[in-house]
Amino acid sequence: MQLNVQEIMEIIPNRYPIMMVDKVTELEPGKYVKAIKNVTYNESFFPGHFPGEPVMPGVLILEALAQTGSIPLLKSEEFQGQTGYLGGIDKVKFRQKVVPGDVLVMEMEIIKQKGNIGVGKATASVEGKKVCTALMTFIIGA
Repeated sequence: MQLNVQEIMEIIPNRYPIMMVDKVTELEPGKYVKAIKNVTYNESFFPGHFPGEPVMPGVLILEALAQTGSIPLLKSEEFQGQTGYLGGIDKVKFRQKVVPGDVLVMEMEIIKQKGNIGVGKATASVEGKKVCTALMTFIIGA
């Protein structure tokens, strides 16, 4: 299953300037998602991070992964129409910079779910090289 940006905005509440998912390329509701973020020089954070050497802030890579990770949970039948909240982040590792022109590929595998809480294994990569990994906990609420 693939989703365009309009379909993504029907699932998650994020909008410009914090919308970090451009397209979902693979989706298995309740289990797995793969999505992309096209990183452009026009991003609002690049003029200040850092002047002369634009680098995507790590916290925004995590935000992009969190938005991506909420999609398979919110597309599962039991949680449609609800909102996903980030409940925790563990074991974060950054491995390389993300810069303008990169296509950030984000994957989330839901590895555990109990009630309205899910845990996912997140990976962000550029050109097949991992840039960030983390474990993320999501809380689904109305």
